[in-house]
Amino acid sequence: MEANLKTSSAQRAGASGKAGDDVVTPYAWKALAGSAIGYAMDGFDLLILGFMLPAITIGLHLTAGQAGALVTWTLIGAVAGGIIFGALSDRFGRVRMLTWTILLFAVFTGLCALAQGFWDLLVYRTIAGIGLGGEFGIGMALAAEAWPASRRARVSSYVALGWQTGVLAAALLTPLLLMSIGWRGMFLVGVLPALVAWVLRNKLHEPEVFVRRTDRAPQRGSSNAFRLLVKDARTTRVSLGIVILCSVQNFGYYGIMIWLPTFLSQKLGFSLTKSGLWTAATVIGMMFGVWAFGQLADRIGRRPTFLLYQAGAVVMVIVYSQLTDPAVMLFAGAFMGMFVNGMVGGYGTLMSEAYPTAARATAQNVLWNIGRAIGGLGPLVVGALATRYSFQFAIALLASLYVLDMIATRFLIPELKGAELE
Repeated sequence: MEANLKTSSAQRAGASGKAGDDVVTPYAWKALAGSAIGYAMDGFDLLILGFMLPAITIGLHLTAGQAGALVTWTLIGAVAGGIIFGALSDRFGRVRMLTWTILLFAVFTGLCALAQGFWDLLVYRTIAGIGLGGEFGIGMALAAEAWPASRRARVSSYVALGWQTGVLAAALLTPLLLMSIGWRGMFLVGVLPALVAWVLRNKLHEPEVFVRRTDRAPQRGSSNAFRLLVKDARTTRVSLGIVILCSVQNFGYYGIMIWLPTFLSQKLGFSLTKSGLWTAATVIGMMFGVWAFGQLADRIGRRPTFLLYQAGAVVMVIVYSQLTDPAVMLFAGAFMGMFVNGMVGGYGTLMSEAYPTAARATAQNVLWNIGRAIGGLGPLVVGALATRYSFQFAIALLASLYVLDMIATRFLIPELKGAELE
């Protein structure tokens, strides 16, 4: 392994700039492309599964519970994969583990196209989910280590945009292709982003900061990475704060996006097509918000940008829940999406700067996936509140979560703008 991690001095010079160095190298762009495309694969896969569930249910004679289990176990696999591959990448290298995650996803997504029943499809989806799980954290760590500190927030936001790009691609392509190639063909289409990401990553070596750490402590075990997340009181506070932020992020995102079409349909009588248009406007707002977060965080700092977006989320969620005019809701939905999901552009930078190289990918994947697991309750809670009260009340109540976010940011999250990676 050690021989594979060694690079020439010329390679190391091209791997990343030192803190304060503003040079962006060809290696940095390749690392960004491989990470962003991998995360796009994640968003693309989860959304096409949602589109395909009715066709899969009919084709394999599934019950509603079995169809739901395919989504649930994909997410369970993603949480497990994130934790496992995050720790392994801190031990054996970012590029190596990203290559394995992509191959695992590609092989088992391809096998989904050959599934003959519920149980074999469930196994394939779960293992494909394990491959998906490592994408966010390892890709964020790789990009952060390859880019200079002055642009670190921006590049993390670009990686985060990969998810939204994948979601948008799935929303545009699935209605066009599903009727002609069927759900089996769509699973094969889902392999294509994985192959592109694999080709790009095959041309990458490990980042300089990772190689330096490995040279100094090549025998350090991956188990240490978990302990480094709570190594002292200060680090424990930061980890708690990040878990709160990631939980609110996922809770709000899934709670709003899963129920938004139903909210629009029941409140305004929108057709499915019209609900899709209004939802797409929200997604476009989210993409702009993610991009803008990175720009702001590199200029005014991480904490001020988080607080700005959290306050904006509080206001816009409440405002949106009170609107009744369709045209106003179209534009308000874009602004709500900008604040509610724009913060995704900052988590990668925050976690990259808060933890040392020996635990960076572990922190990204463990803390983000804890948030994903807690946030997965969002649709359930929103649905229960909507049943008991109304969708308007349920969505408005989400605003209180962003107040909690602001408190956690103020008291638990440090400002790390410009920090040199340890």
